[in-house]
Amino acid sequence: MYSYTEFDDSFIAERNAQFRAQVERRLDGSLTEDEFKPLRLMNGLYLQLHAYMLRVAIPYGTLGSRQMHKLADIADKWDKGYGHFTTRQNIQYNWPQLRDVPDMLDALAEVNMHAIQTSGNTIRNVTADHFAGAAADEIADPRPVAELIRQWSTDHPEFQFLPRKFKVAVSGAAHDRAVIKAHDIGLQIVEQNGVLGFQVIVGGGLGRTPMIGKVLYDFVSSEDLLPTLEAIVSVYNLLGRRDNKYKARIKITVHENGIDDIRARVIERYALIRPQFTGVDQQILARIEADFVSPNLKTAPINAYTSAYDSDPIFRSWADTNLTDHRNPSYAIIACPGMDYCALATARSIPIAQEIATRFDELKLEHDIGPLKIKISGCINACGHHHVGHIGILGLDRAGVENYQITLGGDGTETATIGERAGPGFSADDIVPAIERLVLRYLALRTDASETFLQTFRRMGLAPFKTALYPEARAHAA
Repeated sequence: MYSYTEFDDSFIAERNAQFRAQVERRLDGSLTEDEFKPLRLMNGLYLQLHAYMLRVAIPYGTLGSRQMHKLADIADKWDKGYGHFTTRQNIQYNWPQLRDVPDMLDALAEVNMHAIQTSGNTIRNVTADHFAGAAADEIADPRPVAELIRQWSTDHPEFQFLPRKFKVAVSGAAHDRAVIKAHDIGLQIVEQNGVLGFQVIVGGGLGRTPMIGKVLYDFVSSEDLLPTLEAIVSVYNLLGRRDNKYKARIKITVHENGIDDIRARVIERYALIRPQFTGVDQQILARIEADFVSPNLKTAPINAYTSAYDSDPIFRSWADTNLTDHRNPSYAIIACPGMDYCALATARSIPIAQEIATRFDELKLEHDIGPLKIKISGCINACGHHHVGHIGILGLDRAGVENYQITLGGDGTETATIGERAGPGFSADDIVPAIERLVLRYLALRTDASETFLQTFRRMGLAPFKTALYPEARAHAA
């Protein structure tokens, strides 16, 4: 994994010292909250309903053991003993005291971590496939180029006050596990005539107005990638709307102007800035790639594993669910197949996710169901990616009462699709039985055990699932 250089260490130390002075000025009243807000946002600090929240970047989802220990230490020392990992490969601490935040940032710097640009209208943390560097279907490891993009975008003088936040994801595999089509820019590593490059997708996003991104270029070479990204963000910075934050994301810019117009503007801007990129970025990329050489993993006997797999049905079930192919056939990857969830202000989502998991554990159906992604968001910002869940749940506040809307048929892979809204929402007491009815209907409808929930939904459509969700409507119709 990437190791900080002397420049990186110096840069982070300087930023942390600068923010420490700003915090001191806020605490002594020299800065008002309005004056402090843009300064704290540049350093990943939010002011939420009851306390501050610090969001820490985990670039392209890669963590080492020292970093994991440090994150735990920070949670124990300055928070409530835990943090929340997010869908965009950050970790959030929800209860820090403002006076402690500079010390938290210094502690992060000890293990090459920071919170810069994890908030605000700037280019956020660059994300990648969680199997990056190990996946068997990987064309190339996306982490080096993700690190290059992180370095290019950090403190970029032109892109610190964009119309709205801007998110980039990179996938190096044929099967998209990074949801690149739901990002402002999605990059897919592709091969053309034996040369690696990138398919460039723009204008994706979830939230209030979910949209699937559109292909801007089928192939961009490695040498042309950064100038292409700079051209795209420059065009958005000038063209994106600043009169309405709900229409300020690039997905709206692409929708309102059309992909052909955006492409023409990007080509024009690219021609102006391309001479500024003289190959230094490729030299930096080469140095970065040296940090991502595959580790020399030990080879050990697997007799104990084989014996447990053959004799213990519980262990065999765990292995079948949680192990996936490694790029080296001698190894395997351990993955978590659990549900994605997010807890924000308008409705509870963590307890609902726990109740769903508990209910299906009681039913003992999890291994009959097969691949099923249930994603839940606690507010319209869609941090839980509910729009691309096979079953999506959106928690809202309806006149002080929690209400949970269901979408069906979403997909966050290379065949990305926004889920269809099923109908009226459900109360907190009714949402788990509703999910149970959906799953039971799927089991009754599928052609055989090999047909997944998503395949069944695409074959049958919304109608049979809707009748399962709303049996009372069917009864009234009769």
